[in-house]
Amino acid sequence: MKKQWLIVAAVVTLLTGGAIIGVRMAPDIFPVEPGSRAPDFRAINLASGDSTGLAAYRGQVVLVNIWATWCEPCRIEMPALQRLYDSLQAEGLKIAAVSVDVAASDSVLSFARHMGMTFDILQDRSRAIERIYQTTGVPESFVLNRDGRIVKKVIGAHTWDSPTNRDLMRRLLAQRR
Repeated sequence: MKKQWLIVAAVVTLLTGGAIIGVRMAPDIFPVEPGSRAPDFRAINLASGDSTGLAAYRGQVVLVNIWATWCEPCRIEMPALQRLYDSLQAEGLKIAAVSVDVAASDSVLSFARHMGMTFDILQDRSRAIERIYQTTGVPESFVLNRDGRIVKKVIGAHTWDSPTNRDLMRRLLAQRR
């Protein structure tokens, strides 16, 4: 009987150790890249003050942009994001711009107003989204199809309103689930 409990304890220890190693290796095992399912995240929607996440965009084409007010390339990129949104929001394009500023939400909202941003402005003061999405800095963006799969990943500022990007978004918007 004692031997049986030792075997059970050994198996439980091995399973626990394997789980710990698996969690630590998760970014290597499950990279956040084109073709993979976009991981969920939590952030505050600054328009409503409510906590939200990727589930709020289920079934929609969404561009997740991770940025900060202090980031110069982010400032350069924002007008192109707004032009893309202006041209395709009527067709259903969603943009979730997730600020990783640790500053008060008022300063992020003030920045967004100053830049003329009318798409969804979210804030993750914990900056957990950077770990979840395995980012290397800001800005970093992920285009998601209606199935929640990453179609495109861009590191750094990007000309989102280019004809190539508009065509990509239109193709994704035309696809039904």
